[in-house]
Amino acid sequence: MTIADIKNTTQGKMDQSIAAFKNNLTKIRTVRANPALLDSVMVEYYGSSVPLSQVANVALIDSRTISVQPWEKGMGAKIEKAIRESDLGLNPSSMGDLIRVPMPAMSEERRKEMTKLVRNEGESAKIAVRNLRRDANESVKKLVKDKLASEDDQKRAEADVQKVTDKHIAEIDQLIAGKEQEIMAV
Repeated sequence: MTIADIKNTTQGKMDQSIAAFKNNLTKIRTVRANPALLDSVMVEYYGSSVPLSQVANVALIDSRTISVQPWEKGMGAKIEKAIRESDLGLNPSSMGDLIRVPMPAMSEERRKEMTKLVRNEGESAKIAVRNLRRDANESVKKLVKDKLASEDDQKRAEADVQKVTDKHIAEIDQLIAGKEQEIMAV
């Protein structure tokens, strides 16, 4: 493995960490409705647990209401029960075949809890990126130890990896700030 391979691999893994962090952010509730919020809801379907998106169409009616349209007639009650029992604090209501999931307004205290959750997720993402930096630097040191690269190459590679790390940390900070602003908006 060369220094260029190490840099490329580290860059790719850091990009994956950012993507995973963005995915986690979509699951954190804000004042506005987001269909991705229901991605974690599991529904009982013929004896097995499946994600809600595999048994119903999830869409937005307006900025504060999510609609869930089951694909089979008998699934409405099961879907409604699964949403109610999820730890999202949502209260769905049926209107014939359509299930409406209104987003309740969040109290100031709840908003602050959600921003803390966002910060914790962000810190976890930063730790993952820093761990990838450490792993890359250790791989470069091993190349130098095995006499496959010079110490000057090591210094340059570590500086490059640090630049990539700083860029990803800044992106995480930006995402955290954006999500906090979204949560605190009334």
